[in-house]
Amino acid sequence: MVSVVHALPDSGIDEASLTHLLAGLPEDGASKLVAAIAMARELYGEARVGTGEMAFEHGLGAALILASLNLDLDSRLAALLFAVPDYQENAREKMSARWGAPVADLVDGLYRLKNLRPLTLASAQNSVGVQAQSEILRKMLLSLAADVRVVMIRLASRTQTLRWYTDHDTPERADMARESLQIYAPLANRLGVWQIKWEIEDLSFRFIEPATYKRIAKMLDERRMERESFITTAVARLREELAKSGVTHAEVYGRPKHIYSIWNKMRKKDIEFDEVYDVRAMRIVLDSVRDCYTALGIVHGLWQPISGEFDDYISHPKGNNYRSLHTAVMADDGRSLEVQIRTHEMHQHSEMGVAAHWRYKESGNSAKADSAYDDKISWLRQLLSWRDEITDSAAWVEQFKRAALDDTIYVMTPQGRVVDLVQGATPLDFAYRVHTDLGHRCRGARVDGHLVPLNTPLKSGQCVEIVNAKSGGPSRDWLNPTQGYLVTSRGRQKVKAWFAALQEAEMLTQGRSFVARELQREGQTQANIEDLSHRLGFKHADDLFLACARGDVSTRDFQVALRAEAPPAPAEAAILTKRSKLGSGDNGGRILIVGVDKLLTQLGSCCKPAPPDAVAGFVTRGRGVSIHRVECANFRNMAARNPERVISAEWGGGARPDQLYAVDLEVEASDRQGLLRDISEVLSREKVNVTAVNTQSKAGQARMKFTVELAGVTQLQHVLAQVGAVAGVLSVRRG
Repeated sequence: MVSVVHALPDSGIDEASLTHLLAGLPEDGASKLVAAIAMARELYGEARVGTGEMAFEHGLGAALILASLNLDLDSRLAALLFAVPDYQENAREKMSARWGAPVADLVDGLYRLKNLRPLTLASAQNSVGVQAQSEILRKMLLSLAADVRVVMIRLASRTQTLRWYTDHDTPERADMARESLQIYAPLANRLGVWQIKWEIEDLSFRFIEPATYKRIAKMLDERRMERESFITTAVARLREELAKSGVTHAEVYGRPKHIYSIWNKMRKKDIEFDEVYDVRAMRIVLDSVRDCYTALGIVHGLWQPISGEFDDYISHPKGNNYRSLHTAVMADDGRSLEVQIRTHEMHQHSEMGVAAHWRYKESGNSAKADSAYDDKISWLRQLLSWRDEITDSAAWVEQFKRAALDDTIYVMTPQGRVVDLVQGATPLDFAYRVHTDLGHRCRGARVDGHLVPLNTPLKSGQCVEIVNAKSGGPSRDWLNPTQGYLVTSRGRQKVKAWFAALQEAEMLTQGRSFVARELQREGQTQANIEDLSHRLGFKHADDLFLACARGDVSTRDFQVALRAEAPPAPAEAAILTKRSKLGSGDNGGRILIVGVDKLLTQLGSCCKPAPPDAVAGFVTRGRGVSIHRVECANFRNMAARNPERVISAEWGGGARPDQLYAVDLEVEASDRQGLLRDISEVLSREKVNVTAVNTQSKAGQARMKFTVELAGVTQLQHVLAQVGAVAGVLSVRRG
C-alpha cells in the first residue's frame, strides 16, 4: 500500500485521504483506483460542476463517502469518473473497455440522473403538492437506477455538495438544501443509510434555518461538559451492572446528537429543548438478542422508565428493517436519558443500511447461501421494488440489476413536474393525467423533443410536451382498444364523460326546441319554464328539456300542464307523481300514505293503477314510495321478499276533471285487414289519447297492446266494452 500512496506525489490528495479511499481493497483494486484518480485529475483539470465546486474534488469527496460506507471498488470508481461522458466521445464504450462494464453502467446511470432537479421548493416547503412531488421523485430516482449503487452514489454526491456549501454561500444553497431535505434525506432513510440521512438533514437544516440551527447547537454546546460528565458516570455504572449479569462483551458509549432531529421533535411535540428525551443519550451494542433484553432489564432497574417511550424494533422491525430497542428513563437528577440497545449486526445495518449488505456472493456458493443472508436479499428486494416481485438469478447482484422496481413509470413535463403513470402509458394518458382539458385538446406530442404518435408507450425519465388545439374535443378512435391510444382507466373515463356530456348537450338542444315549439303553438312564449317544470314533476328546467328530448313528455302532457292555472299548494297531504316518468295526468292522482304526510310517490309502471283500484305502497331506495295495485304480481313478489317495506296507501280526494291515468289494454283478435284502424277509430271516438301501441300477428291471430290515458276505471270499463264490440276482437282486458 505504501508504494501505491507514493505513486501519486502530485495528485493533491493527502496520504490519510488516499489511505481511507483505498481501505478494504485488494492490491489490484487499489492500483485500479489510483489509476482512476490520475485520469480524473487530468481529464477534469480546473473544470467545475454546476454548483461551482471543482469537478475532481466533488468526485473525490463522493468516493471518500462511499469508502466510509464500505461500498465496493466499482462504486468508488464510478464516483470518481462521474463526469467522463462530458469530456469523452463514446464514453460508455471506452469506459467499459478500460474499467469494465459494471463501472460504465454505473456512470451511465449517474449521467441519466445528472440534470434531475425539477423541483423548486423555496416557496412551498410544507405544501402537500410539493410533498407528493417529492415522493414521486424519490420513486423516480429508484426507477431510473437499475442498480442500487447508482442511488447510493447519488446520495454520496449530494452529501459532498452540502459539505462544500458549508464554506461557500451561494444563492442556490437554500434551494439545494430544501430539495435535499425533501427528497434525498427520506430516500436515505428508505434505504436505511442513517449515516448519510443525518448528515444531509443537519447540513440542510443549517442552511435553511441558520438562526434556529445555531440556537440549538449553542444549547447543546453549553451543556456539553455537564452532559459528557453525566454520560461518563452512567456508562461506567451500566458496564458494571452488565458485567455482574454475565454480559461481558458490551460496547457502551454516549450517542452523538443530531440537531435536525432534536428540532423536529421540539416542533412536532410542541415542547422545549429541556423536554426532548434524547438530548442525553447512550447506545449499548451487544453480541446477541438475548443480551439486548438482559441489558434492557438492567437499564429499567437502574432508572425509572418513562411511560410511553419504549419501542421494541427487534420484535417489530421498521419497514426498512431497522432493528433496535429504544427506551427513555428518568435519571437520578430528574432529567431524561434515552438509551438504544442493539446487536453488532443491527448496528452495522443502522449505520449503513443497504450498503451493509452490498457484497458479491462467492463464486460457486450461491446455492449454499445461508437463510439469514437470503432474508436480507428478500428485504432489499421488497424495499426497492416497493410492491412487485423481481426475476430470479443465481448471483444476488445480477438479481438486483435486473429487478423491475415497480409497474410505474415517471415522466416530466417541460416545466419539471414529475408525473407517475402505469407501464405502457402513452402521451395521451400523460395529457389526461396532467389536466382533463389538456387531454381533450391534445393533437400531438413531443417526447424528448421529437414528435411521436399519440399511442407511443412512454419510458421513465422522458420529458413529454403536448401539442394541443385551442378548442375541440377527443376522437372516438381513442376509445378503440386495438389502437392503443389510452392505457389508463382515468383517460378512458374522461373521454367517455366528454361524449356523454356532448350527447346530453345535444338532447338539451332538442328539448329546448320542443318546448319552444309547443309554447309558440299555444301562444304562451312568455311562460315561466321553471314553474312549468315543477308542474310536470321536475326540479329544474334542464330535467324537463331532457325528458322532452327522450320522449318521456308527450305533446298532450305538455299542453295539459301549460293550461293549468297553478300548481297545487305544497301543504296538502299528498305529493303529486311525476308525469314525465309515470304517464299520469299533469299532476298525477293524489295518493295518501296512511299515517304519513308529504312523501314522494310514483305510480308503478308495471300495473299502472288508477282510481278506484285498491292500492298499496312499497318503499323504494331513493325513489320514494312506489304505488301498485294490490293484485300486481310484481308488487306481491317484492312484498314477499321485503314485507317490512310495504306501506298502506289510498287514493286521495280532490282530483281535477282533466286528471288522466296511464292504462294498458291487451287485445286478442282474428287478424284481418283494417283491424288496427277500426280499434283506433273507437278510441278516437271515445276521445282516448293513445301513447303507445305494440302489435304482433302470428298464424292469423293478432295480439295488440295499447297504452292509453283514461280518467279512471269507469271510463276504462266503457272503453273495454267498445273495443270488445269491434269485429274480429276475441277478448280485451286491462293489462
